[in-house]
Amino acid sequence: MVSGRSRQAKVFAALVVSMTTGMIVLKVLGNNPPPAGAFCLAQYRQLVPVEEAISSRVTQAANRWNRIQVYYSGARFGNSQPSALLAGQAAPEDMDCHFIICNGFGDDGQIQRTEKWEKQRSMNYESPDPEPQIARSGKTICIYVIADGKSNRLTDMQIKRTEALVEGLCRRFDIKFGSIYYPGDWR
Repeated sequence: MVSGRSRQAKVFAALVVSMTTGMIVLKVLGNNPPPAGAFCLAQYRQLVPVEEAISSRVTQAANRWNRIQVYYSGARFGNSQPSALLAGQAAPEDMDCHFIICNGFGDDGQIQRTEKWEKQRSMNYESPDPEPQIARSGKTICIYVIADGKSNRLTDMQIKRTEALVEGLCRRFDIKFGSIYYPGDWR
């Protein structure tokens, strides 16, 4: 019985020491979070949740959308209209797509809704993407992923956020997997 209490006292003392050490480390860090690592969620804390990005000002009919087309500015057509968005030459309301996935220059993986999505309007289909026109219809949601301008490759955050957005849209509008179109060199 005495050894049981002795063990409890040791565990309690270890707990107090570890909590105190943790508190000291947090005080030293202040408002500066640890740098982002391979599995750090710090990058997510300022990103808009997918459910919020999917919302719009206009009522969304469940049967309004039935396809998703993902475009990537690094795929084949280099610097196109969404890159102008980053340079301050265009605004999301000028874009002929529904969502823009930002690159590493700003808020990597940030999902921006465009005016077309806010008003639940169809595309004009003046996209520079040379991919087949198979997915284009008045019921296609268009997502534009912006290249970083250096390597023209997707960032890990862009991939994760695009996939999360596509999954959220599929759940919301009951879009089937076969109705999702990615560029040929996606990833």
